[in-house]
Amino acid sequence: MQSLPVDALYYFLVLSLTAFTTFAIDKRAAQLNRRRISERSLQILSLLGGWPGALLAQQTLRHKSQKRSFRIGLWLAVMINSAILIWLTYQGYLSSFSLIDWVS
Repeated sequence: MQSLPVDALYYFLVLSLTAFTTFAIDKRAAQLNRRRISERSLQILSLLGGWPGALLAQQTLRHKSQKRSFRIGLWLAVMINSAILIWLTYQGYLSSFSLIDWVS
């Protein structure tokens, strides 16, 4: 079993922080009756790898925790991400993962 490269961990950390912050902004907008961030945007952010931050925000901020369809979508993002991560690790693709190479 291979370990996750540091760059991949940074990728998930940055997206998780972004997701948590986005959930917090949306929660505040809901409290102030202002324009909200779409659920689709929140789900896409989760699907791209921000799901750890989204789950943490959902629990700590109590945001989007009651809407069943959103919870199902979030857990689907977790399962899809986990399956892809397991497959990439098993295939050895993550052993050479580098954010610097990926971004440029």
